[in-house]
Amino acid sequence: MAICTSLAQCSLPLQKFQVGTKSKARPKTASPLLAMASTDGYDRAAALQEFDASKTGVKGLVESGVKSLPPFFLQPSPQTTPITPPPHLSVPTVDLSLPRPVAVDLIRAASRDWGFFQVTNHGVPLSAIDGTIAAVRSFHELPPAVRSTFYSRGMTGGVAYNSNVDLYKSAAASWRDTIQIMMGPNRPDPERVPPVCREELLTWDEHVTRVGRDLMGLMGEALGLGPERVEEMKTWLEGKVMVCHYYPPCPEPDRTMGTVEHTDPGALTLLVQDSVGGLQVKRTEADGKAYWVDVKPLPGAIVVNVGDLLQLITNDEYKSVEHRVVANSRQEARVSIAVFFNPGKRGDSDLYGPLPELISPEKPAHYRHFTISEFMGTFFSKQLGSKSLVDHFKL
Repeated sequence: MAICTSLAQCSLPLQKFQVGTKSKARPKTASPLLAMASTDGYDRAAALQEFDASKTGVKGLVESGVKSLPPFFLQPSPQTTPITPPPHLSVPTVDLSLPRPVAVDLIRAASRDWGFFQVTNHGVPLSAIDGTIAAVRSFHELPPAVRSTFYSRGMTGGVAYNSNVDLYKSAAASWRDTIQIMMGPNRPDPERVPPVCREELLTWDEHVTRVGRDLMGLMGEALGLGPERVEEMKTWLEGKVMVCHYYPPCPEPDRTMGTVEHTDPGALTLLVQDSVGGLQVKRTEADGKAYWVDVKPLPGAIVVNVGDLLQLITNDEYKSVEHRVVANSRQEARVSIAVFFNPGKRGDSDLYGPLPELISPEKPAHYRHFTISEFMGTFFSKQLGSKSLVDHFKL
């Protein structure tokens, strides 16, 4: 397959995606998409295909000098300005250097009440976090001709670089690009990982796996589970997907999203982010009012959130909550690295459901049993922003 060899060849021309362009006559050399964009006959499918075929993602649009959003990035309805959260609403932070019983209590409260929290003093050096974020930024800012050679809509060899995993399913695309790596239960061939960030991402996998196991142990202990069950919970982390997101500056941030509102499907997600910010958690108070609360960047902190699978298995003791990333209105691109932890076994003989220890006459099981293959298949059959998976498995 031929690859582009120059910036002009890789970048998508601005005029191809201008909205409302007016012209009395279209020159023979103009892109067909220009004509489509300026009439009611805009061909969204063709625009998506051309964008995908560029193999340079959203960053390619920015490199081409685009000043307005391509139509397929526009959200179906205008983004309303969220009510400013009251001062007392703040995503919890747990210091893991506190005495273990204190840390366990704080994690229990955060997992039940918020489904999101940040942890500090987790044992990973700040230099390792900053170095990994910098390496991911370096990849996304490679010249288009280099970056495009890694672009793939499928997970070839366990690694893919593309824009929007649900590009052809979603109602609107989000303003971000991603490197995705299947880190478990088996790692991909290291040669498949881009060299500019290879060492840092493979090392980060080791760091984040250790932190994930430690946290799952604390979360199991917080539920009052015995040692054997806590060790079993740690095996739910063997399947690992690392996603390295890049959110370029957006010319019209009020008209699209960085990542649409969603919940994570797996057991646990661990994320690090740079100082740009944009991640928000949906918080609904007792009076029914809902707020989008910023997950404020905290140097050296790791963001933790409960996934749908953990909510099901804990019978709603822990909550998987909706979150999103607003489109980047800053001049500097935003970088975040998330690792989604899931059980490594995908066979049809291993059933998952509410733990027996968490079921009682006073609190019966809320969900039926299921296999991981059914669970993940249901997730991938929907667009990212569709309704949470938990409803699909309710009794």
